[in-house]
Amino acid sequence: MIRLLIVDDHRVVRMGLETLLGSIEDFDVVGSADDGDEAVIQTEKLRPDIVLMDLSMPRVDGIDATRQIVASYPASKVVVLTSFSDRQRVLDALDAGAAGYLLKDAEPDDLVRGIMAVARGEAPLDPRAAKALLTTRNSPRAGAELTPRERAVLRLLVGGMANKQIARELGISEATVKAHLTSIFQRIGVNDRTQAALWAQRNGID
Repeated sequence: MIRLLIVDDHRVVRMGLETLLGSIEDFDVVGSADDGDEAVIQTEKLRPDIVLMDLSMPRVDGIDATRQIVASYPASKVVVLTSFSDRQRVLDALDAGAAGYLLKDAEPDDLVRGIMAVARGEAPLDPRAAKALLTTRNSPRAGAELTPRERAVLRLLVGGMANKQIARELGISEATVKAHLTSIFQRIGVNDRTQAALWAQRNGID
């Protein structure tokens, strides 16, 4: 049985998810919360297997709540469930430690499959969120377009670290490192780690 905590500031959405997921034989909806602060409190109290986390909420948002839960209660995996699929939100959620990123307009069966995938140790991304990570900017070779986190990943890559070592050094998951590298390769216009390292050295990122 997979124990779920549902976090969303819209009561109708929460109730709908409780009804939908509570009807699944393998799921047990153990609680709900209407903001990030309450999500952390309920996670400490209930210790769910999976926290289904909205991003845009008052007071403490989903990103900050995800970061707190992952740091304090690592056995509880956070799955983002949001309306937003823009690249920066996806990266922010993965950086915070989210184990999956799903969209609210997904088919119910896709939502169920995504939750079960996280329970198996996988890291599902909605196809639109994955596509956002692959989308290049107008100036993909401009070093200034890289985020601070991407620059940190790239520096460690130049230093010869493997993905697992980069993840350990930055305190993020290996899946997050892979997501960053995919984004970096697209943004600077390269196809592999060697080309990325050469680009970094030519552009003063080392």
